[in-house]
Amino acid sequence: MKNYYELLEIAHDVPADEVKKSFRAQIAKYHPDKVQHLGKEFQAMAADRAAELTEAYRILSDAGRRAAYDATFAKAGAPAAAAAGPAAASASPTPDPPRPVVVDEPRPPSGPSQFDQERARKDTFVRKATMDRFRTVFAQVAGSGYDEANVRGFDFASLPKARLFGRGKGPAVLGRFVPRIDASSVSSAWSDAGRWHAPSGDEICVILMSTALATPRELADAIHEQRQKSARGGPKVTLIPVDSGVWDAHMPTDAPPVAKELLTRLRSGK
Repeated sequence: MKNYYELLEIAHDVPADEVKKSFRAQIAKYHPDKVQHLGKEFQAMAADRAAELTEAYRILSDAGRRAAYDATFAKAGAPAAAAAGPAAASASPTPDPPRPVVVDEPRPPSGPSQFDQERARKDTFVRKATMDRFRTVFAQVAGSGYDEANVRGFDFASLPKARLFGRGKGPAVLGRFVPRIDASSVSSAWSDAGRWHAPSGDEICVILMSTALATPRELADAIHEQRQKSARGGPKVTLIPVDSGVWDAHMPTDAPPVAKELLTRLRSGK
């Protein structure tokens, strides 16, 4: 039996308006417009998840259906029914008397729930699909002018191709997919890029991708803080936060042309 509370990422005693709020936030991640660039396999997975979320909302948003669901969960002995919430309090049958607790009774080690494991698999698939798309379009934009490389901590790295008298023009381009782009992930990506010595010179462009982003103000403040630190020395780093669901970017005015062209093509779907 599916745990609809875990699916919507809510506590068991939240009111109906919180159920609705969480449902809207979750379902938005799997809208067809968000996954159209990720391929048919993930589109099917996203459709399945959207259907599950819709059913969870249908059950938990109605007091009667929610009470019946909580009662069924309790009878099944599922751990998620431990706190059924106010909606179930008046409608649930009288519970059986509690069994004596054996203090020294060994318990199985706790581990990730089925929901957590399923979400981890889907997150891995989203990362792979996003980076595959990114890599394909970058190859179209860069042509033969870049060579792909390996940089620890990044999902993608490419350097201007070596020429007879040094490297070609353009920055090193690094790509990283994260669960959420916020001040912490901006700081981490910037630091990792700054510690890496780019063979192509002192300019590095970091494309930071996710389907979940902090507010534009938080991201602007985080990038401004990192720019100030970089001004004290080290390579020039340009970091571009990107909503990889629709490929919208917080594009700085001094972003290198290769990054602007890359994100324009990603956003257009061509």
